[in-house]
Amino acid sequence: AGVDPVVPESAAAAAADEFAADEDVREFLRTIADDVRGESEESKQLSAILYRVSDLYDPDEATSPEEIYLNVRHIMRIKSQGGLRR
Repeated sequence: AGVDPVVPESAAAAAADEFAADEDVREFLRTIADDVRGESEESKQLSAILYRVSDLYDPDEATSPEEIYLNVRHIMRIKSQGGLRR
């Protein structure tokens, strides 16, 4: 429950150690997120994903690539089913 067979635990654990706090990377990703955000749902979703990825480089955020992947996958499933209010 909650574990995705696509992302093995060993990969998720290793990835957690690879993302040291880096203000330059974090700000770069957030700038791109702001640039791509537009009026369409797709651009808003891409912006949100980039912003979440930038959290990997934020020392005040506790997230992992696996958590981001699972969150994005969940959002895409809801979207493909017609949203929360079907």
